[in-house]
Amino acid sequence: MSETGDQFAGTAARSTKHSPRVDEELEHEIQGMLKGRHATRAEEWREAEPQAEGDPDVDSDPEGTLVGGTPVGMDRDAVVHRAELARWLVRADFPSDGPALVEAALDHRAPDAVVEELRGLPEGETYERIGDVVRALGYPTES
Repeated sequence: MSETGDQFAGTAARSTKHSPRVDEELEHEIQGMLKGRHATRAEEWREAEPQAEGDPDVDSDPEGTLVGGTPVGMDRDAVVHRAELARWLVRADFPSDGPALVEAALDHRAPDAVVEELRGLPEGETYERIGDVVRALGYPTES
């Protein structure tokens, strides 16, 4: 892209990146749509087409197992617990100790069950990532 006089407009001059504050505001605005689990488009033609009769059911969990989705060394419950913890603790929350992670979960409006589980973390430990938290809570991790 060039400006008048054939001078190149640098990246900073035409950047559309938002500040972290604006990014958080935009994310907050769409949370209802993301968590609502229903159509969010105003025009019906923009929606994904529904599954046709006779198509394979790709959303099913055959026989209650996570075929191909459970890492070696973990069971279904451990995967679900780790995913729930990771849902409410973001990368910016680490490294932290137990009380700081409890505060972060409360700031992110985590459910009471998640907060109570985080309160069970051992005292005096610093956690670098969600895997450290999961191991400290006694859940198996992938091997």
